[in-house]
Amino acid sequence: MAVLTCRGLTKKFGSTVALDGVDITVEPGRIVGLLGPNGSGKTTLIKLTNGLLQPGAGEILIDGKKPGVETKRIVSYLPERSCLPDWMTAGELMGFYKDFYADFDRDAAAGMLSRLSIEEKQKIKHMSKGTREKVQLIMVMARRAGLYLLDEPIGGVDPAARDYILNTIISSYNPSASVIISTHLIADVEKVLDDVIFISCGKIMLAAPAEDIREQRGKSVDEVFREVFKC
Repeated sequence: MAVLTCRGLTKKFGSTVALDGVDITVEPGRIVGLLGPNGSGKTTLIKLTNGLLQPGAGEILIDGKKPGVETKRIVSYLPERSCLPDWMTAGELMGFYKDFYADFDRDAAAGMLSRLSIEEKQKIKHMSKGTREKVQLIMVMARRAGLYLLDEPIGGVDPAARDYILNTIISSYNPSASVIISTHLIADVEKVLDDVIFISCGKIMLAAPAEDIREQRGKSVDEVFREVFKC
């Protein structure tokens, strides 16, 4: 069964169409790039999948179920902006996640913090913006979820840390699960992607395995993206 299915998914904000008849399927065990310029509908699609928004029309199913309490056990969500309680330490945050999510692997989270030299006793409010984003990603990836939704996971970190973060994503997640990475930094994430979805103005422009795109077009996904979305 597909981890995520969207059929005719539509969402409007007033007169603005954020998603326009989106049809996509994400199979288990795939890392998928949701790729598009700012304002293309990426965050809206992710919020709908996480049950934070309701569709205006169409259908969205996670493991065959509509978004709700049951699917929140399946989905691990990284929002575009950090939302960590800044009065907590990294260690306290792990305890919070462990209490809240039965599938949270504290040992895995502690190991990732250690490899990034982030002290468990350090308070969130004393961390840099980039470190906060790393901590939040670690908390999300330390769950044994069925679907990981990562909204711009590398947008706020320095280029030197991006490779480590991407390696953390591909080495930490449940291999029978799927990962959706929303980003416009295509060159940085391309090497980890199994499938790509190009979205623009709420419409799907292209959805295919990354390797098929490279073989058929003789170009990288980043080069094809630049062609499709050139000004």
